[in-house]
Amino acid sequence: MEQIALFAEAGQSKGLPKHLLKYRPGFIDQQTSDQLLQKFIAEMLWKQTKQKMWDKEYLTPRLTAWHGDVGTDYLVSGKISNPHPWTPELLMLKEKVETVAGILFNSVLLNYYRDGNDSVSWHSDR
Repeated sequence: MEQIALFAEAGQSKGLPKHLLKYRPGFIDQQTSDQLLQKFIAEMLWKQTKQKMWDKEYLTPRLTAWHGDVGTDYLVSGKISNPHPWTPELLMLKEKVETVAGILFNSVLLNYYRDGNDSVSWHSDR
């Protein structure tokens, strides 16, 4: 299966539905983006979760950090997950995205792909 690039240099990849993603180059300037990335890598409470597939548990090949509003807990694989509080940087990004998207968000799941071995396969969440 060919991997679709969400953020190709020339814009949205061929074959990706236009209504799924709107590419906005420069939405965050390069310097701010670099600073946020380094801060998030260094300071987020990253964890590697286990997922049950085909009656066996596997470590997910990436790190995650979930942040959000109080009360946005959810049930995954029989376990209740609670978000970490919003950081000032995440709140700044949340406000910026909400302004453009025209909707409000109550949480965000950060994924940290450490190297070329980390990944996520196509899937759907409940």
